[in-house]
Amino acid sequence: MVSTDPISDMLTRVRNAIAVSKTEVKMPHSKIKENVAELLKANNFIDNVAVEGEGIAKSLVITINDANSNARITEIQRLSKPGRRSYVSADKIPTVKRGRGIIILSTSKGVMTGGDAKKTRIGGELICKVY
Repeated sequence: MVSTDPISDMLTRVRNAIAVSKTEVKMPHSKIKENVAELLKANNFIDNVAVEGEGIAKSLVITINDANSNARITEIQRLSKPGRRSYVSADKIPTVKRGRGIIILSTSKGVMTGGDAKKTRIGGELICKVY
């Protein structure tokens, strides 16, 4: 089955894995999914991101947490959808839970967090919020 919104599919797989206490989730690979997962890893929401396979058979493996600990993601929500895109300027980037969460957005300089986008004074399309 082909998803019309692969980022939303990725976030749903992570959300479902957390709900059933899985430590790892595997999904089809794309560059934007890998970039979003790397940002989650850099901000200490997940443990590891790995790419397996080559060519069309590539898959993205996200390690949410190790077996002895709980997941650090409480809420992960898609903001911009294919039917309704959400774009913001740099001064309108929202904060999540008074700065405890992050906003991930796609800019002309690549995928970055809301804090990085505010520092570089660049806006873009809101991808998701994570807390």
